[in-house]
Amino acid sequence: MTGWRLFLTVAVLGFAIGAGLAWLTNRDQGLPDPGQAGAGVGEAQPGFSHRNLAGETVTDAAFADHTLLVNFWATWCTPCRREMPVLQDASERHADKLRVVGIALDDPEPVARFVEEIGVDYPILVGQNDVMDTQRAWGNDAGALPYTVLVDAEGTVRWQHYGEVTAEELDEVLSEVL
Repeated sequence: MTGWRLFLTVAVLGFAIGAGLAWLTNRDQGLPDPGQAGAGVGEAQPGFSHRNLAGETVTDAAFADHTLLVNFWATWCTPCRREMPVLQDASERHADKLRVVGIALDDPEPVARFVEEIGVDYPILVGQNDVMDTQRAWGNDAGALPYTVLVDAEGTVRWQHYGEVTAEELDEVLSEVL
């Protein structure tokens, strides 16, 4: 074997071994399993206060006495973008009992363009570090996106979901809570 082939073989092998060791070391320290409830189910909902796309401050009090579905998302998050029509559909089908609010970890301009493009009409709030703080308060210590929380009309957290929500998953949990 020539010198450069030996070097390349050793480099690739070293990288593979290093990647494998890193995976083995960190595999139990990653994100919660998608669909698993995190801390906070059964507890009182935390509050939130963020600006909407018009720059007005909106708090959780605006949704009092309704079941509330809070979705943390970002325009750069592909699963977040895919689940938006599912959330919009739930908002429309259950408009008498359910309020949906999206809280974007993003800048207002790309968020405004995206929600206009796909036709989302439920309230959208935006922020940066303040949204990260709110996610943690709502049980998302990992900062995973998307992250969705369902709160019943009495203000109790009933469901938390890491990852993309499917229509079937959402219908099942809404049928239990609404």
